[in-house]
Amino acid sequence: MAAPVDLELKKAFTELQAKVIDTQQKVKLADIQIEQLNRTKKHAHLTDTEIMTLVDETNMYEGVGRMFILQSKEVIHSQLLEKQKIAEEKIKELERDSWRGNTSRGSGRGRSRLPAKQGCGAPSQDPGIMT
Repeated sequence: MAAPVDLELKKAFTELQAKVIDTQQKVKLADIQIEQLNRTKKHAHLTDTEIMTLVDETNMYEGVGRMFILQSKEVIHSQLLEKQKIAEEKIKELERDSWRGNTSRGSGRGRSRLPAKQGCGAPSQDPGIMT
C-alpha cells in the first residue's frame, strides 16, 4: 500500500524538480537579457551625451548595416532617446516576467496532485510517526 503512494510522491517530486530547474534557467536568461539591455541603454545615453555637446547644425553619419547615412543631429538624438526608452521598457517587462516566474514556484499548484494520506492520525509501525 505504501508503494503506490511513494511512487506518486516520487513522480510529483520529479515534476517539481523539473519545474524548478526550468524556472531557474528562465530567470538566468532574463538576467542576462537585462544586463545586455542595461549596456545598450548606457551606450545610447553616453553617445547622446557626447552628441549634445556638438553644434546644432552638425550633420552626422548613422551606421546602417555596411553603409553610412548622413543624418542631422536632431534625428540621431531622437533615435538614441527612442533606443533608451525601448531598452527601459524591455527591462521592466523582463523584470516583471522574471518576478512572476519566481513567485509561481511556491504557489502550491503541484500539491493538488499529491495523494491524500489515508488513515490520518492512525499510528504507523514506528511509534514516533503518525500517518
